Amino acid sequence: MSSEDEMVASFLSGELTSRRFGPNLRSQLAAGGQAEQLLTHPDLSDAGANFARRALLAATRGYGENRDLFENFPGRVTWIRALLSADEASGVRYLDYSYWVELSGGSRRPTDAAARIKAGRRAFDVPNEPFVDAAHALIRGERFPPLIFVGERQDALVCLEGNLRLTANALAGFPTEIECLIGTAPAMGRWAH
Repeated sequence: MSSEDEMVASFLSGELTSRRFGPNLRSQLAAGGQAEQLLTHPDLSDAGANFARRALLAATRGYGENRDLFENFPGRVTWIRALLSADEASGVRYLDYSYWVELSGGSRRPTDAAARIKAGRRAFDVPNEPFVDAAHALIRGERFPPLIFVGERQDALVCLEGNLRLTANALAGFPTEIECLIGTAPAMGRWAH
């Protein structure tokens, strides 16, 4: 089993290392007088720290406020920790966002995106080097933070956090099982379509 608090901590930890989202998180932490340790070494038994992380995810991505990334995201989600095999991971779809749709040629499948990247195709002229660099890191044995997948059921998942890392795994041929948190809810289909 897992928890909402673990998902929030994992989500923020994953985004802290992101070139795209990390700077905004650091800025929000500084504005709130919080240290990065809130995200890099989360104490899930500390109710105040859990509240601060939920507030940070609300401020940066709309969590719990039915906006931005979390628009139509259900309030009650069951969270578990899991390891996905290559076959299971290759079936996870990207979220329905124009960049990921374009990168995958419309399928929202990481294996299709990997094939397009290998063929030199770019989505909206955004360089593919971050995917290639991350795939090389995986091949060298680096470990990534857990990815976060959601769906109505465990056999129909969408990547909530970690799309770049999911793509890197596809590029590397899914060399190991993927550590993840999986959130399921009957109403998740409104978000994870």
